[in-house]
Amino acid sequence: MKNNLRIAALLTLAATLTGACSTMEPDSATTGAGLNGSAWTLSAPAGAASGAEALPTMRFDEGRVSGSDGCNRFSGPYTSAPGKLQFAAPRVGTMMACPTDALAQRARAFDAALSATRAYRIDAGKLLLLDAAGAELLRFDAQATGLSGTAWRVGGYNNGKQAVVGVLTGTTLTVSFGGDGRISGSGGCNTFSGSYRADAEKLSIGPLAATRKACAAPEGVMAQEGAFLRALETTATARREGDRLELRTAADALAAMLRLDGTKP
Repeated sequence: MKNNLRIAALLTLAATLTGACSTMEPDSATTGAGLNGSAWTLSAPAGAASGAEALPTMRFDEGRVSGSDGCNRFSGPYTSAPGKLQFAAPRVGTMMACPTDALAQRARAFDAALSATRAYRIDAGKLLLLDAAGAELLRFDAQATGLSGTAWRVGGYNNGKQAVVGVLTGTTLTVSFGGDGRISGSGGCNTFSGSYRADAEKLSIGPLAATRKACAAPEGVMAQEGAFLRALETTATARREGDRLELRTAADALAAMLRLDGTKP
């Protein structure tokens, strides 16, 4: 009984993520071409500070769903038919602690809502997850997946020693993807530029060329710049989720973690 009450409370909280709960019947005529290959970001909950926190995301690929609950990454299988959707449980995921109790509560509510999902509807570019009675659980916005015309700040990069490290205090690493196939940015001391080629999740970068200024401070800035540019050139795939971007090598090692410019990395 206690467990049932706990789940009910979480589902009630999940509904508050997107405002008042509504009821509607799934309509296959408005579900579009299906979910495969689509990506979504949870509509911002009321009171959330724009850009201050990571919103939950979902991506559907060949019978698997993956994304973030706002604190941890998750993945698992799903089954769907026109207007119908169910996520298998339990889903696998990382086990990082949420930075605040409010985010931890939201993550639990998000997971409970996924478990309760039995149907979906795509309406005016929004994805609505519905329970067995047709009540709305969660609402998502279609997520941009392209890189052209975007600018990013780097939160971490592969140092070439099998470790992902943070950016030195007092330095900023940036990456911008032009619409003309050119990439540019800052390595913390020098600016760099080069070419990139993107095809779905495949991404190749380089060769890169940088200006030749020498910076003495902070200590290690030049070593950081060299390692960062080398990490960029190892990129083989890119995955964008909400305001986050992961660049990975052909061996699926993390090359760099980035966040849309204008927000904290």
